[in-house]
Amino acid sequence: MGGVGIATRNRRFINILNPASVTARDTLAFMADFGIYEKNTAFRQGDVKSAKNTFNVYDFVMSFPIWRSSAFMVGITPFSDMGYDFSSYETDKDIIGNVGNINYDSSGNGSVYQVFLGAGVTFWKRLSVGAELLYYFGNLDKTTNMEFVNTSYRSINNGHDLTIRGLTGKFGLQYEQKLGGNISMVLGATYRLGTNMKGYSTTYSYAIQSSVTDTLKYSVDTLSKGGVRFGDELGVGISIRGGEQWSAEFNYLRSDWRKSGFDSRNGFSLSNDGARFSSAVSQSFRAGFEIVPNRNDIRYYFRRCAYRAGVYFDQSYYKLDGNSVNSVGITLGITLPVFRWYNGISIGVDMGQRASTRNNMIRERYAMFVIGFNIHDIWFQKPRYN
Repeated sequence: MGGVGIATRNRRFINILNPASVTARDTLAFMADFGIYEKNTAFRQGDVKSAKNTFNVYDFVMSFPIWRSSAFMVGITPFSDMGYDFSSYETDKDIIGNVGNINYDSSGNGSVYQVFLGAGVTFWKRLSVGAELLYYFGNLDKTTNMEFVNTSYRSINNGHDLTIRGLTGKFGLQYEQKLGGNISMVLGATYRLGTNMKGYSTTYSYAIQSSVTDTLKYSVDTLSKGGVRFGDELGVGISIRGGEQWSAEFNYLRSDWRKSGFDSRNGFSLSNDGARFSSAVSQSFRAGFEIVPNRNDIRYYFRRCAYRAGVYFDQSYYKLDGNSVNSVGITLGITLPVFRWYNGISIGVDMGQRASTRNNMIRERYAMFVIGFNIHDIWFQKPRYN
C-alpha cells in the first residue's frame, strides 16, 4: 500500500509503523509475521552501467495481548540497506600507454537493523496510544579498488568499515471515529526521537603487489565521541475504512538530518570524484488502498483475497552537490488466506526509481519482491471443562 501504516488499524496483521496500532487485534489471539525480500537494482551514471541483487529478512515480529485493551509486540526489521557494485576501465590513452590497463571498482554491502519492543493501550474504544523502544545495530562496508594489469605496479585498495549501534524511542497515537454505517476514519501520528550513534568507523588503504601487502593507512574513529546521530522523524496519517471490505490511507513523514554530522565524518560522505554529499531534511508522501471483494465467500477463493496497491514519493536525507535525491515508485500486493482465522501468505512488489542521470548522479531502477507469512491463532482461552 505504498508504505502507509500510521493510521492503519487492522486486526488481521501486525502494523509495525505505529506502536498504537498493536491494540487493533482479537484479545485472545497470538499473532506473528515473518517476511523476506529480494531486490534487483540497475544502476547508471553516464555511460557506466551496473546491477546488483540483494536478499534480506523483511521483518520478524510477534504480538501478544497484555490485559483487556492493551497489547505488546516485539520484532526485528531492516532500518537501512546498502548494496552496489560498479567497475570501469581507464580510457585515457596516455595513461594506458605509460602504465597499462587499469580497472576501477567500487562496492558497498551491509545493513543496519532495528530491534523494537512496543506496547499500546486503547481508551474509550477510540483513542489508542503506544510507545516503542528501538535498538539499532549493523555493519556497512564500502570499498574502492584501483587494479593495475601490469604487475610491476601496486594496486590500491581503499575502504571504510562502519559498525553502528544506537538506542532511541518512538511514540504513536491513533483516534478512530465512526462516520456512519460501517465506515470509519482513523487519524494517526508518530514521533521517533533522534539519537546519537555509537560504534566505530575504520578507514583503511592498502597497496598490493603480487603476494605483498603494504598498509598505507589504517585508522579507527570512535563514533561515541559525538557528532554523528540519527535524525528525528514526525509522521501523520489519515485513513478511511469501509468495514472489512476496503480501506484507503495517506501518510506524510518528515525527518531532519541536518545535524547528523555525516558531512564531515569519514565513511559517511566518501566520494572519489569530488562530489559533495550534504545532510538534508527528508520527506515522504505515501498513499495506498486495499479491497477485499467478499471475505466470507465460500464459493470463489479469490474473492476472499486482499488486493492492495499504492504510490510513494520520497525525498532523501542527503543531497549531492546541492541536488535533492528523490525516489518515486508503485507497489502491488495480495494476501492469500490460508487455513482458518487470519492466517495468510502475502506477496508484494515494489517498483521504482531513485535519482536520475542528471548532474552526475547515479540513477537506480529497482524491483523488490516480498513474501510474508501472517500467523494467527487463539492461545489465551481458559478451559471451561477439565
